[in-house]
Amino acid sequence: MNDTTERAAIHVIRLDHKRLAAVTAAMLEFVHMLGRGGAAPDPIVLRAMLYYIREYPEQFHHPMEDRLLFAALRNRTDAFDSVLDALHREHMTGEVRLRDLEHALTRFELKGESALFGLRTIMEEYVEFCANHRRVEETVILPATERYLSELDWARIDAALDNRSDPFREATFEGESLESLYRLIAKAVPAVGETDGPST
Repeated sequence: MNDTTERAAIHVIRLDHKRLAAVTAAMLEFVHMLGRGGAAPDPIVLRAMLYYIREYPEQFHHPMEDRLLFAALRNRTDAFDSVLDALHREHMTGEVRLRDLEHALTRFELKGESALFGLRTIMEEYVEFCANHRRVEETVILPATERYLSELDWARIDAALDNRSDPFREATFEGESLESLYRLIAKAVPAVGETDGPST
């Protein structure tokens, strides 16, 4: 393989990370806008972002990493087992953190400004958690897969990616498909628009 050619699975993961970073950054900016007291998008936009995070990374991106790339790496070496175990635990706890965010948003919607500090704190912790998680994957695990996985491993991973079903064919939020939802978020929070929609 040419050194400048990126493996398809790694390309998908890096692109997903870029999109997720944009959405989580937009979520944090949204909460900061609420704190500044100026004009801010309707809270439904934040709910749309939370829905996107729940539906895409939690239902597709993380399972793809765990079942395809990380499992293949475990089969080739045990040198990264402790890191992979930690990442898998973070995939599991991400769901809990996301639920906490949804609850914090509900409290804000019900109680107003008095609940804003709690929402902002939980949001800041979540965004930092996600950024650290992506950093470990991109600086430790992805380079390890390129070093240890065989051509047969990559062929199997590519075949699994090619044959995967679209998990969002029926997924909607307020009548919007996941791709349309991403566009709606990008329109409401322009910084997100710097990346494309989900790679399904």
